[in-house]
Amino acid sequence: MSSAEIGIIGGSGLYSMPGFTNVHEERVETPFGSPSDAFVVGELEGRKVAFLARHGRGHRVLPSELNFRANIYAFKKLGVERILSVSAVGSLKEEHKPTDFVIPDQFIDRTFHRISTFFGDGIVGHVAFGDPVCATVAKAAVNACAKVGVIGKLGGTYVCMEGPQFSTRAESNLYRSCGADVIGMTNLQEAKLAREAEICYATVAMVTDYDCWHEGHDAVTIEEIVAVLHRNADNACKVVKAAVAAMPRERTCACVSAAKYAVLTQPDAIPEAAKERLKLLFGKYHGW
Repeated sequence: MSSAEIGIIGGSGLYSMPGFTNVHEERVETPFGSPSDAFVVGELEGRKVAFLARHGRGHRVLPSELNFRANIYAFKKLGVERILSVSAVGSLKEEHKPTDFVIPDQFIDRTFHRISTFFGDGIVGHVAFGDPVCATVAKAAVNACAKVGVIGKLGGTYVCMEGPQFSTRAESNLYRSCGADVIGMTNLQEAKLAREAEICYATVAMVTDYDCWHEGHDAVTIEEIVAVLHRNADNACKVVKAAVAAMPRERTCACVSAAKYAVLTQPDAIPEAAKERLKLLFGKYHGW
């Protein structure tokens, strides 16, 4: 199965992608269960693109319930080489205002109940993750922001929290003391699994509000946040379209071979079931 080259993950407020042509849906089976929803596959700006609503259409899946492995594996099975993720976040700095977009290049993990690796069950592996975001995809995203007139800031740290509750004020101030920029609930697991799958990954973090540290936080109404979500979704569609159009055709980054030396388990000790499960990801290096 090979239907797309670029993957788009839509987060809160972004459940579809206008501008697709030659559209069809594909339900992808994986060894890790079912993805969040069917993939909408088609052409955007002359490129083959697969779109996935992260929380399912209708927003049915909690961040902690997301089957991240199935989502990323399915993108790989569809032939996707680059993923541009879009998600709603809270701001931890005054400078990142609602409706601003941030393209982070670092993460802090504050999750507790999630599986964020394809390894395990008889096979041990490690990949480098010091620079967790693909610079090529991140650059395409920030340049797209400039092209369509959206405030987009390259760089910064995304705190990935467990949720679904938002932060306490003490937690929010702790993250601020670490110099973090935005806070969300989904992107770190995607980035980790994309790296293992040798898929380039970057995220567009759409600021909806200031986290609870901000003095004006309690004055923000749900209606105001929803209005920002809608405005962000409209802007995200423009940014994604421009980023897809500008994405280089060839990959020259380190993501391409990130898992070449990842597997540490001795070949004769790897269960056949593990080889079959991970053949799509690592088989080319080991003759599985």
